[in-house]
Amino acid sequence: MALTWPPGLPTSLDYPDVPVGALLAGSARRFGDRIAFRRGDDELSFAELWRRSCRFAHALADRDIGVGSPVALRMSNCLAYPVAYYGLHLAGAVFVPVNPLLPEREAAALMADAGTVLTLTEADVPAMCAVGSAAGSDVAPPVDIDPGRDLAHLAYTGGTTGRSKGVRLTHRNVVVNTVQHGCWHHGALPALDGDGPPVGVVLDQVGSPREWPTRLGTGIFINLMPWFHAMGTIAGMNVPLLAGMTTVLHDRFDPVAYLADAERFRVTYLAGAPALYAGLLACPDIRTRDLSSVRAIGSGGAPMPVDMIEALRELMPDAVICEGYGLTEVTMGATNPPANASGLAKPGSVGVPMFDTEIRIVPADGGLDPLPAGESGEICVHGPQVMSGYHNNPAATAEVLTGGWLRTGDIGVLDTDGYLSIVDRKKDMLIYKGYNVYPRELEALLTAESGIAAAAVVGRPDHDVGELPVAFVVPKSGHQLDADELMAAVNDQVAPHQKLRELRFVARLPISAAGKILKRELRDQLG
Repeated sequence: MALTWPPGLPTSLDYPDVPVGALLAGSARRFGDRIAFRRGDDELSFAELWRRSCRFAHALADRDIGVGSPVALRMSNCLAYPVAYYGLHLAGAVFVPVNPLLPEREAAALMADAGTVLTLTEADVPAMCAVGSAAGSDVAPPVDIDPGRDLAHLAYTGGTTGRSKGVRLTHRNVVVNTVQHGCWHHGALPALDGDGPPVGVVLDQVGSPREWPTRLGTGIFINLMPWFHAMGTIAGMNVPLLAGMTTVLHDRFDPVAYLADAERFRVTYLAGAPALYAGLLACPDIRTRDLSSVRAIGSGGAPMPVDMIEALRELMPDAVICEGYGLTEVTMGATNPPANASGLAKPGSVGVPMFDTEIRIVPADGGLDPLPAGESGEICVHGPQVMSGYHNNPAATAEVLTGGWLRTGDIGVLDTDGYLSIVDRKKDMLIYKGYNVYPRELEALLTAESGIAAAAVVGRPDHDVGELPVAFVVPKSGHQLDADELMAAVNDQVAPHQKLRELRFVARLPISAAGKILKRELRDQLG
């Protein structure tokens, strides 16, 4: 019988009251010379990452950069990134992730809002580790950090529906969310190693090998998730580090190279946004490579179509597929289906609330009174991973935080088992003659049609009816599609107020670095 909660794990965890640097301290002592990160022919062990991060922390201290100092990391994924990330946390500085491809004007505005005192690129990190008092120090500097008060991350939202806002996340937020996911996906409980200073966080794997076949210190995965994004920072860096995984870095998405390395390194874990899996499934090599080592497939950042889930299950039947839900305002994640082998997964759902997390569905037009199971409304989250607020923006904070509950701006529904399904973004929802129209429902119907690679629906303002649903469709290579026939096929399956009013074929959809469709850019194209 499939289970709705991981067997042998409690619903609440005892979270270590420590700063983010404790994640590296524990893993460095436990996993030592095991490779933590690999990029091409270059490797970085857990122990060497600790040494370099300590030197980097001392280099920051030499510049009087310490607790509360915002430091921008403006670089792509590279071996210097985790050195800088954990090093700045060991110094007590605040991590401000910046997309290196962000236009200069936008990047400057973001860093000005954050008040950054230093901006670092890939080339800066080794030089800082090799000069002054840093060069000879493999011990972290003594720093007094209050995990529940002091900021660890000042992370800016993706801005897929509007202007970015700085999300204030404490050390406790980051450690909690990392521990939640580490324990959930490995059948474990958190502990302190007691071998400090500084003290380190470790996992005690209590779950059976049958339910969690990938044991701590044995996992391997290929990472393409950008570390400047919440999903990349937590799921793509912190959780693998805590679990003793070896992370193989790829600079860009090359499906042939990705699949070759998945076979070569006997990868156990795949993770990324649905765009990653769409690219892999479109590559003929996926049916010729040996992917039998894969035991888990993680997805987030955007909804995964049901046909994609089914295709991945066919190709990797021994893998548990975990499509979770979260956002920057909850550090990264809030829900996941059970990650153990006998856990109940429901295609189209993003699972149940994780440890110490509550999900409530409330009316989209306001109020916090919960709606009954099966009724859609705005998703609200309560838990220790919820942000403390938006940076320098009390009005925006007051709009979304009430009594510890975060109004996410997403529309969802809970079933009788407590599984959450995402209906749409509240801001993406259209109003046609007073009726709610959820673009995701139309997008699912479009992508179910043959010959369509991707689709997105946005609203065109209309004086008479409110908004008209307009579809942007990417045809698959070699397919000729007729817009009128396609619209008719979709409109025959929906109520009158949901019907598409226009369909445009495009070569590609605008995608953020995190794999999300930038609907504001599509709206701009409507004029």
